[in-house]
Amino acid sequence: MARVAFANVDKFYGAVQALSDVSLDIEDGEFVVFVGPSGCGKSTLLRAVAGLEPISAGAIFIGEEEVTTVAPSDRGVAMVFQSYALYPHMSVRANMEFGMKINGVATGERQARVAEAARILQLEDLLERKPAQLSGGQRQRVAIGRAIVKEPRVFLFDEPLSNLDAKLRVQMRVELEALHEQLAATMIYVTHDQVEAMTMADKIVVLNEGRVEQVGPPLELYHSPATEFVAGFIGAPSMNFLDVALQSGSEGAEAAYGDVRIPLPAAAASGAARLGIRPEHLRLTDAGTGTLDAKVQVAEALGGETYLYSRTAQGDRLVVKVDGDTSVAAGSTVGLDFARDRLHLFAGDGRSLRA
Repeated sequence: MARVAFANVDKFYGAVQALSDVSLDIEDGEFVVFVGPSGCGKSTLLRAVAGLEPISAGAIFIGEEEVTTVAPSDRGVAMVFQSYALYPHMSVRANMEFGMKINGVATGERQARVAEAARILQLEDLLERKPAQLSGGQRQRVAIGRAIVKEPRVFLFDEPLSNLDAKLRVQMRVELEALHEQLAATMIYVTHDQVEAMTMADKIVVLNEGRVEQVGPPLELYHSPATEFVAGFIGAPSMNFLDVALQSGSEGAEAAYGDVRIPLPAAAASGAARLGIRPEHLRLTDAGTGTLDAKVQVAEALGGETYLYSRTAQGDRLVVKVDGDTSVAAGSTVGLDFARDRLHLFAGDGRSLRA
């Protein structure tokens, strides 16, 4: 296995810049997830590692070797795509062996690698089946097995679970996490699904318009987002935001929201800002008794939890997470309190004011 490093990587498609000055270190054995909205550059960055996309400037390293101009076949990487890309006329065994056969790997070695990959992925009983006889999850495991038998230095996953149904996605997430633990391999995984990123990653790389917004462990990004973009992207439902004015009050700093004053835990810069609070950090009270009131538009009961989609008097949306047994009717007015130690503040350019 090997570390992966990017040094000031740029990528242009004509006049359009898809990657902008990306510098990043991925340590040996890490499970790193590239996450961001469509068009943010995450798949382009992954394909650049594989050698499928030439970069316009900068350098890429795998291990101690610069691979910027090295052919894809010589980089020691294996890629698993969104589509399974299995040969329909071949058995599972033949699909997993095919690449090794083309590369001249001896028959005994091929068989041993396939047997080990099948054991790891629990495919032993499926080796003689054709892809049409497999479920979606089984086909994806075959595609992963085809990558394992290459014994790569780095595994690359390009949204491999997006074609699976919700239940199977959860199952495959768990299997991929277990596979990473078993192989102790360097893995880079691309997804637009921040839940996948939060649950699977050792380290998350949040991309926005070709730039790296923030890098860190999942909970660090969740609790200490460096920008408003990261705060809004990480977490489901996303963080609530209110336009406020920062000022000094009788008991310290305050965020003014209309006629409401929200006490802040520490002094902050004066002027306009955005206040952020996650749905689970809003506390429900009776109308007129909280920091502010909001009118519930939709109550979304999910069993163990309920989400209240509400509007303030100023028209801003606030999502509130409450216990699943809490009963609140749509159209009712509730009071809301803010957990002061869970507030986030962002400047006009999106930077966090609470580093």
